[in-house]
Parts: sequence; C-alpha cells; structure tokens
Amino acid sequence: MAITLDINGSKKQVDVSDDTPLLWVLRDELQLTGTKFGCGMAQCGACTVHVNGTPQRSCVLPVEAAKNMQITTIEAINSDISQALQLAWQELDVPQCGYCQSGQIMSAVGVLTNHRKPSDEQIDNGMSGNLCRCASYGKIREAIHLAADKLAKSEA
Repeated sequence: MAITLDINGSKKQVDVSDDTPLLWVLRDELQLTGTKFGCGMAQCGACTVHVNGTPQRSCVLPVEAAKNMQITTIEAINSDISQALQLAWQELDVPQCGYCQSGQIMSAVGVLTNHRKPSDEQIDNGMSGNLCRCASYGKIREAIHLAADKLAKSEA
C-alpha cells in the first residue's frame, strides 16, 4: 500500500505494509541510514527520530501511525541546539564506537528543547532508554551541560 510520509520536510511516498516499522522504511526504502537498528524493542534508543518534534523510537512505530506526522531524522537535524550538541560532543570526545550516537544526539536535542539549563535529573530522564555499549554516559551528560552553556552564551 502506498503511504505518504513527511520526512525531513519533504513528502515521500513508500509502498510498504501498514505495520512496517518506520525504522525500516527510513533505512531500507529511503536510504536514511543515520537512524540505527539496535534492539527492535524500543529499549536501546539507537533508532530515535523526532516525531512532531518529540524523540520517539522508530523501531516500534508502525509506518501507518506516522503518516500524518512530521518525522525528522539525524540527517536533517540542523538547529542551534543540534549544532551546540555536536560541538560539545566533539570537544569532549564523547563518541567511542559511535553506534548509538545518532540516537543519543536526537534525545539530547529533545532534552535541550524542553530544558535550556537542564539539571542532571532532567538529562537522565530525557536520556533514559538510550543505551551506550561503551558506557560514556558521564561524557554524554557533560556534553549536554556544555551545549546548554554554549547556547546560553550565544543567546546572551
């Protein structure tokens, strides 16, 4: 069945079953491979995308449920928040193996969108469900704080 999706600001038509997970549509049909497959059960966060501006696990979201929503993948994240996060990630050398990083960045954008000066608790809550094989959670939290500081300075 043909389904039209709003992906990264463009309408894309795909011919897939209604119950196909959005993750596989992004990766296999649209070649947007920045969104990763990790567990397939919404437990690891590697597949995180934004749906109507909110981080969501794409591995369990049927494409039919996403057809009237705005979907943003890591390929299209280009805001002051995402740029500050990417700079902080680089400055603190956060990625190790890098596999989870697109999902981590997508969730971190959600944290900073909702909390411009997040507490550790707000970061931990916003990042919960994002697993890192390399256990760089401390660096991720530090990078989110650094990005928040960079944003505050640029807005002052």
